[in-house]
Amino acid sequence: MNALRPETLARLGADLARLAAGTHHDPHGVLGLHRHDDREVLLLYLPGVESVQIDGGKLLPRVPDTDFFGVEGTLGLPRHYSLHCRDRHGHDWHRVDPYSFGPMLADDDLARFNAGKHFEAWRMQGAHAYAIDGIAGVRFTVWAPDAGRVSVVGPFCEWDGRRYPMRVRGATGVWELFIPGLAAGDLYKFEIRHRDSGSIWLRSDPYARAAEKRPATASIVNPQTAHAWRDASWLAGRRSRDWLHAPMSIYEVHLGSWRKRLDGDYLNYRELADQLVPYVRGLGFTHVELLPIAEYPLDDSWGYQVTGQFAPTSRHGSPDDLRYFVDRCHEAGLGVLLDWVPGHFPRDAHGLANFDGSALYEYADPRKAAQSDWGTLIFNYERHEVRAFLISSACYWIEEFHFDGLRVDAVASMLYLDFSKKAGEFVPNVHGGNHNLEAIDFLRELNAVVHGRYPGALVIAEESTDWPMVSRPTHDGGLGFSMKWNMGWMHDTLSYFQEDPLYRAHHHEKLTFGMMYAYSENFVLPLSHDEVVHLKRSLLGKMPGDRWQRLANLRLLYTWMWAFPGKKLLFMGSEFGQETEWNFREALPWQLALQHDHAGLQRLIGDLNRLYVGDERLHAREFEPAGFRWLSCGDHLQSVLVFERIADERQPGLIVALNFTPVPRHDYRFGVPSGRAYREIFNSDAERYGGSNTGNLGLVKVLNEPSLGLPCSVNLTLPPLGAVILAPER
Repeated sequence: MNALRPETLARLGADLARLAAGTHHDPHGVLGLHRHDDREVLLLYLPGVESVQIDGGKLLPRVPDTDFFGVEGTLGLPRHYSLHCRDRHGHDWHRVDPYSFGPMLADDDLARFNAGKHFEAWRMQGAHAYAIDGIAGVRFTVWAPDAGRVSVVGPFCEWDGRRYPMRVRGATGVWELFIPGLAAGDLYKFEIRHRDSGSIWLRSDPYARAAEKRPATASIVNPQTAHAWRDASWLAGRRSRDWLHAPMSIYEVHLGSWRKRLDGDYLNYRELADQLVPYVRGLGFTHVELLPIAEYPLDDSWGYQVTGQFAPTSRHGSPDDLRYFVDRCHEAGLGVLLDWVPGHFPRDAHGLANFDGSALYEYADPRKAAQSDWGTLIFNYERHEVRAFLISSACYWIEEFHFDGLRVDAVASMLYLDFSKKAGEFVPNVHGGNHNLEAIDFLRELNAVVHGRYPGALVIAEESTDWPMVSRPTHDGGLGFSMKWNMGWMHDTLSYFQEDPLYRAHHHEKLTFGMMYAYSENFVLPLSHDEVVHLKRSLLGKMPGDRWQRLANLRLLYTWMWAFPGKKLLFMGSEFGQETEWNFREALPWQLALQHDHAGLQRLIGDLNRLYVGDERLHAREFEPAGFRWLSCGDHLQSVLVFERIADERQPGLIVALNFTPVPRHDYRFGVPSGRAYREIFNSDAERYGGSNTGNLGLVKVLNEPSLGLPCSVNLTLPPLGAVILAPER
């Protein structure tokens, strides 16, 4: 073994200078063991190292006045040789040379990723702990096409970007490096140097599967899962389940404020499994929907400003803790939906913004990139790799964590180039219009991929405009979503209920108009977190009148919602009548649920859920006109509505009668389609719910007298600010 010859140093001079300056894009082409003519050359670059030995042998000579060490000759080294180093602090450490490993990513993976067709990109990107040739370490991969150099940094190298520069795979823009000796749990980031400006940034891994708890921002090498799933039968059932004709009642929850520990800290996923799951199941809900839990730095964003699309937030524990939570939900018969945010991302310095010194994940034109409402950036849906990133994220949560579906946030902001913008503040599309054609194409592909790969999984759009066919198949020209939030029904209903009952006669159409478009989409009826925050008041706070009337109004609202066609969604705390607005910093005011009238409201929600789930007339035809019939919709003077819910035209349906005034209606007559007697099976004014117990005492006699075009009729007692549901006697 001889020191590097002057002619070798001269030949390598430019490479050495670039490596020392941190500008070399292909360190593997220089560092490590290489053959030149008939000689082997070993070159190491070890900033901060005082001495180094190869495989326990002699000390390697240092290239004078540099951090390079090298030898040449007939070396006889194994393919993967180990280094024994002593650093400037006197610490000894051992490692196998990272630059003794060849390329790792398959050409096919790279090609599919660049084409935007790799929908499991988390398997190739990010940090993966495994062994190569029996040597344990971590493979790091990142997409940064405008970088001149990318390095892996962390405590293992004192965050020195000179130590572990990565190789770029040709023109793919993908960088990779295998570092032996690192393992799951190690912290890391990518140090990125722009190829033109020379500016340097520290970025978290876009594909990291775990991250430090805020305010720290490093990524964490995540171990292979050790969770043993127990939900095989649930997943098998999901593949054949027809949710369009099945009951679906969703409890929407913000994990950080549902409950807290006594010390004010967050419950972890396992504690939530023990407490939240039996609570939601006990109230009869079929699903729980989590506000975003992909890693986010700012508590105030509630999770909607995501920096880690593949990392469950560390606020509540590890990825396997989340798997445990979902497993427990499935064991209890609960589906689990995830609020997912592909429409925008924050500008945090460690995140995706200007990731490699260029507009990589966002649009380059600020008029197209800026989402001014939230101070965020809009994903560039035209870029293939960004589409692969986002669709892979959607698939990741369903595949790796067994989520049963996604609620896609802020779809309207994706569809329209001029969303929340004035004329001149946006760039029209190629046709001169305001539709984001790339985003539309992305959404269609997203839905096609998810539905194709995961039969039975749901993709639900939060879409607030009149965009047509949101929940219709892509092959019919739709966007391909499973369902869509019915924002029109929500706004009209809440607007009506906030009216003093004295004036509701003048706003009757706000309740009846919804039936004009009820079947244009597969609708979810949402009373979500957005309606109980930002000075909008709680649902109970919106209701007019004295305390009794407000609670009665809320019971009536819930009955109207559960009886109206469409899946149901209710935000946490509303089930027991939270009096104040939702505060994400505090736990729900559970003491209210101990009071009789609030506990009664809770019981009403449970009974409505069980009725909705147990009687197919309330759910089998939620998306079909044949499942609904008005029996009386024009009595605006008395503010009464009556309708029938039908599962089979050959059989009489359930009758729902609602009185939206505080005046009891005795002997209220309306037509019914059957001569059978009816029985009152539900009354929102029942004493068990905190009501006055005004009703019909069970059996309701049918009169052989036609009314409103129907062959028979009934005379009912309608409770004040109350509703009754009647079932025909068999």
